[in-house]
Amino acid sequence: MACCKNLLLLSLFLCLAFSSLAYSNNNDNETEKGNGAPNLRSKSLVLVKIWCLLLVFVGTFAAGMSPYFLRWSEAFLILGTQFAGGVFLGTALMHFLKDSDESFQGLTEKEYPFAYMLACVGFLITMLADCVVSYVYGKQKSSTSDPEVQGKEEAHKGHDTHHIAAVGSFGDTILLVVALCFHSFFEGIAIGIAKTKLDAWKALWTVCLHKIIAAIAMSIALLRMIPSRPFISCMAYTFVFAVSSPVGVGVGIIIDATTQGATADWMFAISIGLACGVFIFVSVNHLLAKGYTAQNAISVDKPQYKFLAVVFGIGVISVAMIWD
Repeated sequence: MACCKNLLLLSLFLCLAFSSLAYSNNNDNETEKGNGAPNLRSKSLVLVKIWCLLLVFVGTFAAGMSPYFLRWSEAFLILGTQFAGGVFLGTALMHFLKDSDESFQGLTEKEYPFAYMLACVGFLITMLADCVVSYVYGKQKSSTSDPEVQGKEEAHKGHDTHHIAAVGSFGDTILLVVALCFHSFFEGIAIGIAKTKLDAWKALWTVCLHKIIAAIAMSIALLRMIPSRPFISCMAYTFVFAVSSPVGVGVGIIIDATTQGATADWMFAISIGLACGVFIFVSVNHLLAKGYTAQNAISVDKPQYKFLAVVFGIGVISVAMIWD
C-alpha cells in the first residue's frame, strides 16, 4: 500500500517539478535551428517527449492501481474532476486553439477559420465515438433485458444468472476502457507533436492531471462492477488505459520525425486543432457535466464548490499562459 501511494505521489511531484522548470525557462535554444525554426528532430526534444511518455504511463498506472490498495476520498475525486475539467477547457481554448490559429495564419493567406473548424471536427469525432460506445452499450443492455433471455434466465436459474451478470460486467468494463483510451490516445498526440520542450512539459502537466484522476475514478468504477476485486483484471484494464497516451505520444514523435518544414507545420496545425476539439469535448461532456458520482452524500458535492474548482483550474492555465 505504502509503495503504491509513494509511487503515485512521486509521479505527481516529478510531473509538477518538470512543468514548473519548463515554465521558468523559455530559452529553448537546443530545439531551434539557425533560422529560428524549431528543430522537430532535435535529440533533446525527442528525449523530453520520451520522458513525458514514461511519466504519463507510470503516473497513470500507479493511480489506476491505487484504489485496489487505498481508499481515496470521494470529495477529492469530485473536486479534482472539476478542477481537471477547468484545466482541460483552459488549455484547449487558450493554448491549443491559439497555437493552431497562429500556425494557419503563417501557412496561408486565405482568411478562413481553419483552427476553429478543425476544433469542431475534433469535437464531433469524439462525440461520434461516444455515440458508438453508447449504441453498443444500449444494444447490449437491450439484449440482456429481452423477454426470451429473461425467460431462459428464469428457466435455468442457478446456472445462467451468474453467467449473464458476468457477461454484462465484462462488456461494461470493456466499453468504459475503450472510451477512455480513445480520448487518451489523442491527448498523447498533443504531447508527441509539441514543437518545443516547453510545450511538451505543458502538455504533460495537463494530460497527467486528467489521466491520474480519471485512472483513479475508472478503477473505483471497475471495482464496483467486479465485486470479487480480481487483481489481474484490474491491473490489465489499468495497463491498457495507461499505455494509450504513451502510444499517442509515440505516434506524435513519428509524425515529427517523418515530416519537416512546411509539411510539419501543416501537420502540427491540423493535429493541434483536432486535439483542441477533443479536449473541449472531454472537458465539457465528461469532466464538467458528468464528473464523478459519489456513492454517499458528500458535503462538497454542490454546484458552488464545483464552480470554484473549475475557476481554479482555468485560473492555473491563465497564469501559466503569461510565460507562453
